[in-house]
Amino acid sequence: MLATEQIALALLRHPAKVTVFVPHYAMSGGTMIALAANEIVMDENAVLGPVDPQVGQFPAVSILNAVGQKNVNRIDDSTLVMADIAEKAVKQVETSLVKLLKDKLPPERVSEFAKELSAWKWTHDYPIFCGELRQMGLNVNVNVPDLIYDLMELYPQPIQRMPSVQYIPLPYEKKEARKS
Repeated sequence: MLATEQIALALLRHPAKVTVFVPHYAMSGGTMIALAANEIVMDENAVLGPVDPQVGQFPAVSILNAVGQKNVNRIDDSTLVMADIAEKAVKQVETSLVKLLKDKLPPERVSEFAKELSAWKWTHDYPIFCGELRQMGLNVNVNVPDLIYDLMELYPQPIQRMPSVQYIPLPYEKKEARKS
């Protein structure tokens, strides 16, 4: 999040109008950068995503939820340390989002939206479409200029051998070889 936050704060301080174009998606750090702009221009089918921090291989909020469901005396020290880091990470991201949103939303909505985006509502890969962003109070324009699409055609993405959309709730783990 360090680099993302540095970019977002630099955009926020930039004296000229900043427009971010989202032709397909801007997830996590991309969402944070988009929120720093004065104007977000998205394709009607494009999405932003949550900015929920990840600690190791897990969502920070999931670590906190798991620890909250167990007796603290039955949790190992490394998990407690991870929970401490997770709590700090969520607070840090919420604070950053409040800075980015304070001039873009009604004051009573800023804290709630920062909390939604930072951890407490969706999974990390949840797509937030234009209509939902508008309902949340963000000013999103859906008139992406053809020039943006033309520019993107100059940088084709490599063809993947795997499907482009997968839901994997947990990372792959190496399975031990079976002994014969």
